[in-house]
Formats: sequence, C-alpha cells, structure tokens
Amino acid sequence: MNPITDMFNIIRNAQAVFRPTAAVPFSNLKYEIAKILEEQGFIKKVEKKGRVPKRIILIHLKYEKTSEVGSEEKKPAISGIKMISKPGKRIYKRVKDIKPVRGGYGIAIISTSQGLMTDKEARKRKLGGEIICEVW
Repeated sequence: MNPITDMFNIIRNAQAVFRPTAAVPFSNLKYEIAKILEEQGFIKKVEKKGRVPKRIILIHLKYEKTSEVGSEEKKPAISGIKMISKPGKRIYKRVKDIKPVRGGYGIAIISTSQGLMTDKEARKRKLGGEIICEVW
C-alpha cells in the first residue's frame, strides 16, 4: 500500500480516539509532509525519534474546543484528508490549473521541482507539480 496513505490513516485513527500523539515509520517524504502540516497549524509538533533501523516520526496532534457553552467537547484540527495522487495514477497540474481547496479553508500539498509546498505557495512561485493530497 501507499506509505503516505498509511501515515494519514494512522493520524485519522489516532484522532478518532483523541490520542495526543501518533507514531509513524520514518521517511523523508512523510517527515516533510508532517512539517508542512505543522506550519499550516493542522498539528502541534513533529519530532524525529529513534536510531536508523527503528526511526519514527512522532506527531503531536492538535484538537480544537467546540464553542458550545458548558461543553468540554473537542474536535480534531484535521477534519478531512483526501489523497489525490496514488501509486497507480499520478496527478500532475500546471500552476494555472491548481485551485484552492475548500474555498481556501484547506491546503493541497504539491511536490514541485523545488520541493514540497502548499498550493498557495506553489501559485505564488508559479510552479506546478504532482498534487499529493488535500487537507482541510
């Protein structure tokens, strides 16, 4: 299966039971995706842990309190993740074809010739590339 999809499934499952952290097997691509999610405010913090054979990425998840009075309910900061590009079908877009995600409330993570970046940054730099996923 796709390792990036596995990472998002681990995050989704951890958020479903309100865990404070999620541990994901390490790869540079997954670490860069997690750093982008941290910069955009979808997760609290990202850490590399362990030595080379058993290296992991520790993702500290973020929850938002609901605005209802007298309620201690909390909801995950990531409300949805959609994989766009898959191993069997890669999706590439030119800069003029990259649209905002959920009317600007979400982000798309794009792999460009200058590295991973959000859709907003790719449009600003006038770069297209492979659309990896959308997060909102």
